[in-house]
Amino acid sequence: MKFRSIVWKLTLALGLVVGLGATPPTQAADLNVGANVGNVPWEFQDKSGAIVGFEIDLVNEVGKRLGKSVEIVNIPFNGLFPAVESGRINMAVSSITITEKRLGSLSFAQPYYDSDQSLTVKADSGIKSTADLKGKVIGVDTSSTGDIWATKANETIGFGTINRYEGLAPAMLDLQAGRIDGYISDIPALLYYTKDKPELKVVERIPTGEKYSIMFAKNDPLAKDVNEVITALKKEGFIAGLHEKWFGAKAEDTTSTVQVTDMPATR
Repeated sequence: MKFRSIVWKLTLALGLVVGLGATPPTQAADLNVGANVGNVPWEFQDKSGAIVGFEIDLVNEVGKRLGKSVEIVNIPFNGLFPAVESGRINMAVSSITITEKRLGSLSFAQPYYDSDQSLTVKADSGIKSTADLKGKVIGVDTSSTGDIWATKANETIGFGTINRYEGLAPAMLDLQAGRIDGYISDIPALLYYTKDKPELKVVERIPTGEKYSIMFAKNDPLAKDVNEVITALKKEGFIAGLHEKWFGAKAEDTTSTVQVTDMPATR
C-alpha cells in the first residue's frame, strides 16, 4: 500500500508539471483570410517576417470594424478559389480581379482598386502620355494585358518598336539606360516601383477595366457585411490613405479606391 501511495503521488506530481508546462491550444481566428503571400505590395513578408501590405492593412481594418479577429493563411493564388468555395477560408485577397466567369461561382465585395495599365518614362524625357510615343521604342511584358493593348494601339499611335520582356526588372533597366522610351505594365506594380525613384515617373493611366476586390463563397452573407465596411472606409478616406502609403501617390478621385460602387451581382 505504501509503495502504491508513493507511485500515485509521483504520478500526480508529474501530471501537474506536464499540465503546467503544456502550451494551451491556439484560439481560432474569427476570419481566416487566404492570401498569396509574396505578392508585393499587396501581401508580403517584411524584414522581420511579419506579413504586411495594402490588402493586409485593409482586411485587418475590416476585421476590426466587424469586431472579429483575423488570421492570414498563406495559399498559392490558384488554391484561393477552391479554399473559399470549400469553406477552408472565409475570404481571400491577392489582387484578385472581378470577372463575369468568377461571379458565376463566387461573390465579391465592391472593388477597391482599378488595376489598369500605365506608362512609365524617365522623368526628364518630356513624354507626357502615350500620344507622345509615335516612333518611340516601348517595352511591355510578353503576352500581358499591356502587350495586348500596345499591339492594338500600335495601329493608331505608330510606335517605333515594341520590345517584350519577361518581367519588370529587365524592362526597368532598359528604360533607365535609355534603350526604351517608355514601359507599359500594371499600374500598381509601377507606382510601387517608382515611388522612391524620382528619375522615373508614371505619367498616364491606361484604362483596361480590371478591378480588385475581396472574394467569398457564393452568396456568403459575410460578403455584404464586408461590403458595408468598405463603403465606410472609402467615405472616411481610409482606403485612399492606403494608396498613398503603399504607392506613394494620391488615389485618383475617379477610381474605385475612392468612389463607392455597387457590390457586384452574382450570376
